[in-house]
Amino acid sequence: MRYGVAHCLKTGVAAGAILAQLATGPASAFCGFYVAQADSKLFNTSSKVVLARDGDQTAITMASDFEGDAKEFAVVVPVPTFIERKQIGVVDPKTIDHLDRYTAPRLVEYHDDDPCRPQVMMTASAMPMLPVARSVQDAAVQKKYGVTIEASYDVGEYDVLILSANESNGLVNWLTDNKYRIPQGAENVLGSYIKQNMRFFVAKVNLERMKGLGNNYLRPLQVRYQSLKFMVPLRLGTVNARGPQDLIVYALTRGGRVESTNYRTVKIPSGIDIPLYVKDEFGPFYKAVFERAVSRENMRAVFVEYAWDMGWCDPCAAEPLSNKELVELGARWIGSADDGAFRTNRYSGGGGSDAFVTRLHVRYDAKSFPEDIVFMETKDRSNFQGRYVQHHPWQGPSSCAAATSYRSELPARFTREAKNLEDLTGWNRTDIVGRMALTGQQLQAK
Repeated sequence: MRYGVAHCLKTGVAAGAILAQLATGPASAFCGFYVAQADSKLFNTSSKVVLARDGDQTAITMASDFEGDAKEFAVVVPVPTFIERKQIGVVDPKTIDHLDRYTAPRLVEYHDDDPCRPQVMMTASAMPMLPVARSVQDAAVQKKYGVTIEASYDVGEYDVLILSANESNGLVNWLTDNKYRIPQGAENVLGSYIKQNMRFFVAKVNLERMKGLGNNYLRPLQVRYQSLKFMVPLRLGTVNARGPQDLIVYALTRGGRVESTNYRTVKIPSGIDIPLYVKDEFGPFYKAVFERAVSRENMRAVFVEYAWDMGWCDPCAAEPLSNKELVELGARWIGSADDGAFRTNRYSGGGGSDAFVTRLHVRYDAKSFPEDIVFMETKDRSNFQGRYVQHHPWQGPSSCAAATSYRSELPARFTREAKNLEDLTGWNRTDIVGRMALTGQQLQAK
């Protein structure tokens, strides 16, 4: 069975635990037609986190593709402050899937015009798309482990505890005695959070309530809190990882693009012309693009895949999210949970939903990312998207002088596209040329 919540830590007898995977306007339009996208499903060991940030208010929603028995699912997340029941909720996984599709890197295509017809240059307009709490103080637990159970909550299908601890060994012993599988080396990471006076948000599945709710999947958990810290605690996820992991962060803000303050933030290569045959294998293409970009940065960068006003898109890989969906994901400053996506945006002077989204993609391990990622909201509202372009040649019978010149230039254009693809992906040049020939793209003779 597949579940839709992140940062999994198995309990009970089963092995293979992952300890808290989180821890285990617009001036002109691009135009073109969206034809393919590269969503988060391309990356096997990936987690998805939505961060909604307004001043010092943060809502963090955690999602991933946990597979297995629901009774073996649990989550442990360091949080900077005490969490009350009203600060915890669950989110429909379809809402996060919608945000993933909306922000996914995309392929767009253009069709060349008849070279013999006079061209009328037009400026693209920037029109928007319309679119049972109880506190628990157990003195025996405190004495034995140095762990305080500060609160216990029922949240949908989850039993949630808020813990604090005096030292990491006691916390590890408490987790172990309560049937959490703790990977070797977790003590040091947990200890660093304890030194920062952070609490621990711990959730298990309550099978009886899950059955009563009639769900056959786990909903993503959301935690809201007030703190000057704007960060994602990813280090716990590196403790027992078998290799590098992917984290995709969707940051919703009022002001503008989000970037890391303690790691290099880099935009993914974009706006590059590529051969026509890539349309049929856009997923493997983008995966290769990302892996090559990661390699060039020595796996020490946070990559921007999308940054855009939430009220519109061009070209659209999915409809913009409605106000109701944005509020569900934590963007409560919008103030209206109606279903309409259109709303006046005070920044652009046009359409929008008073929210800006930044999609960040990180591939990390303990060596390359020894610190949790710390973020900051900038005032940069310039639009960016991971976008790759195909140009279909004109196939008509035109025979004017302009058509002759146009056709003579095509081989050089195809050659540039082949080189672009080789540079982006590292794919073999001979294979690229052969595949292009099958679609009629003959390169410039050497």
